[in-house]
Amino acid sequence: MRKRNHRKASAEVNLGFQIAPMIDVVFVIMLYFMVMAGAVQVENAHNTKLPGTVEPTTRDTVVPDEIAIRIEDDGQVYLNDDPLDAPSSKELPELTKNLVDLHTSSEAAKSKVLVTIYANELARYERVVDVLDALSQAKISDVTFQAGSPE
Repeated sequence: MRKRNHRKASAEVNLGFQIAPMIDVVFVIMLYFMVMAGAVQVENAHNTKLPGTVEPTTRDTVVPDEIAIRIEDDGQVYLNDDPLDAPSSKELPELTKNLVDLHTSSEAAKSKVLVTIYANELARYERVVDVLDALSQAKISDVTFQAGSPE
């Protein structure tokens, strides 16, 4: 009778290798790495060429002319704080003439004309397009937009 109890106790202790809990742990670890792989952000390299120590070939550096065009809420257009044309004028003849003159003088000086358009928040888009048409007629293509008014 003693042998029977002894066999029962040894059978309960020696359960063998249990693979089910091991598979559960492996799947949890695999799930963790799959989720974390989606959160990895790829960094892109930006190649930047820094200026070297090359001597400039010309001593005169041409500085581009910077022009500010401001468009007010009422449609008034300012060229470097000088009001031009009436707010109701769609063709903007004064602005166009001044821009053509600026472009001609910049070509003679071999410089570029850079134009920054400052349009107020309530300025009409149609007025901005009118200013862009005047710039196109003057053959000025270096145009940027700035939010708010010039500082």
